[in-house]
Amino acid sequence: MAHPSGEPAGTDTFPALCGHTHLFPGARCRVQGLPDPDAFVAAPRPLDVDLRFSDGVLVAARLGTEPGEGPALVLSVPAHTTAAGTRIDERAWRVRDLVVREGADVELVVGALPRS
Repeated sequence: MAHPSGEPAGTDTFPALCGHTHLFPGARCRVQGLPDPDAFVAAPRPLDVDLRFSDGVLVAARLGTEPGEGPALVLSVPAHTTAAGTRIDERAWRVRDLVVREGADVELVVGALPRS
């Protein structure tokens, strides 16, 4: 089965709990089940995540890297609809912070990508 990004779906898909019904600059999601959270924070690698928003909506997304001055981690989220019926367009979000939290979850904080 292909991932929404067009890449083949890998076996490394991890749940990520989001505290809101949608993403915005400053929104936080907790990626769960990473085998070595400290190593991931030190050297992030691309992986698939299943974003579960606070309204119960589940969206398959991709954490990937973007070239530049030091690779940036980017969360690519396909278009989806909230439980209340609000349509959210496809969007790529720069991950501006990664922190290991209690329980070994990796919390990511999203920020906007610069417009080209």
